This record gives sequence, C-alpha cells and structure tokens, in this order.
Amino acid sequence: MSRNYDCIIVGSGPAGISASLYTLRAGFSTLLFSTQDSALRRAERIENYYGFSQGISGEELLREGEKQARRLGAEMTLEEVVRVDPFDGIAVHTPAGVYRCGALLLATGAHRVRPNIENLEALEGKGVSACAVCDGFFHRGKPVAVLGSGDFAASEAAELVPLAASVTILTNGQQPTADFGSLPVVTTPIARLTGDQLLQGAELEDGSFVPLSGLFVALGKASAVDLARAAGILTGPQGISVDAHMQTNIEGIFAAGDCVGGLLQISKAVGEGAVAGMAMIARLRSASA
Repeated sequence: MSRNYDCIIVGSGPAGISASLYTLRAGFSTLLFSTQDSALRRAERIENYYGFSQGISGEELLREGEKQARRLGAEMTLEEVVRVDPFDGIAVHTPAGVYRCGALLLATGAHRVRPNIENLEALEGKGVSACAVCDGFFHRGKPVAVLGSGDFAASEAAELVPLAASVTILTNGQQPTADFGSLPVVTTPIARLTGDQLLQGAELEDGSFVPLSGLFVALGKASAVDLARAAGILTGPQGISVDAHMQTNIEGIFAAGDCVGGLLQISKAVGEGAVAGMAMIARLRSASA
C-alpha cells in the first residue's frame, strides 16, 4: 500500500497537533501518526499552560487537540512508523505500507526506552547501538542481536540480515508481538552484557551465553531521534538538530517539540509546532509555484 499526502506529521502531541492546525487551514492534506504513549497522557493536572483557569489533565488536553485537528480535516492513524526514507520522495514506512509527502514533521517527543541491563550503558558505542542503519556495517560477517519484541525490532533486524553472519532476537523476557520470520527468538531475560573495550556477548539469566559483536536496542516504538539518525538527519546531545524554521539538515523534513531538546514544556512544543507548520506551508507553496 502506498498513499500520498502534502504533509505527514509523526506524533500527535502538542507540537504535532499545533503544526497540523496551520497546514490544514492552509488547505494541505495532512496525516498524523498517533503514538498513544505520550508521557503527557500520564499528567494528572497541568496548571502552567495558558487558557485553563482550573487546570487540565494531560489526557484531556491531548484528546481535545486531536478532536480539533480532526474537525479541520486531519487524518489520523495508529500505525507504527519504523523508518523514514528522505531519498524516496520523503517516504514514511510502517508495517502496513509506505506514505509519501512533500513535507514531514517529526514530533514524537523525547521518549526513549533504555533497559536496566548490567554493562549496557558502559558498552554503548562499543558494540551496543541504537541504529542498525548507522552501525550495522561495522558488524559485517559477525553475530549480532536485536533487543526488542515489536515492529521496531523487526525493522532493525531486517536491516541487519544482509550484513551479519547471524541475527538473534533477544526480547529480555517479553513475548514477541511482531513477525520475525525464521530468525531465532530468545525470550530468556538478559542478566548482563560482557566485554571490556568491546561487546563480547550477552549472559542470560538461565546461565547460557550468546556471543555477539553487536547489540541493537530497539525496544518499544522508534522515537523521533531513532528515525532521524537512521535517515541521516543530524542530531546533537539534546536531540534532533534544526534551524530557526525547525527544519533539519534534510530539506523538507522538520522536527519540533521535546525531540529537539531545550525546555521540555507544552508551551514550547506548541510554539515550535506553529513555526514548523508555517515553514512546511512555505515549502509546499514554493514547490507548487
């Protein structure tokens, strides 16, 4: 399946919804991918955002924002975005198909899953990676594993299969929710990672050992930073790097909200979404002129 839109927004939080209000009112078709797992949904009461004299829950604020976008004509989907391809007419890949657009906004927040596994943090950059597209090349002909159990993990594994000698799925105790084909899936929890200067393998809680050259962490869903790095978009210590118009180093791809770092507040995310929305409109109008 392949569908085309003027604008695609990955994320339906304050930044994504704010941008959509501008693109929709400007007459551009807009598709929003909703993650449904925003940290904002867990906020019991928000009292530092303009316009709510009695405060508002995070769940209610998100729900009202989505209703507002739908009223203006937004399409929304719960499909999981596993990859962004900036060299294919700006293509967004999900397990169900490919969506293409003229302008893309990454706005999934700053959520990042890091498992509590001994030595994992110490071995980051020494065999432990968060990007198969970025680092799979360094493990050609060697055994690797993907840490995860869902579609994000399956997508990372697919990138590694043509390169590595073997690819194992380590779910760390979780039941698989994606189709991993013929790849071996190990559900036994990981006790620790071994290695000093470089990763050597994973020791499991049942005492068995999986020798590894690389371990690719792909827990939960791909964050905006995960998608950006795999697409060749520049990132920094705080998140995705953008210019004054919220555009990344790749023309037509924008980012806003917590995923670009700085003050992690709703008001900032809404403002950056507005800037990104206006910049997306300008790009699309320029392209059609």
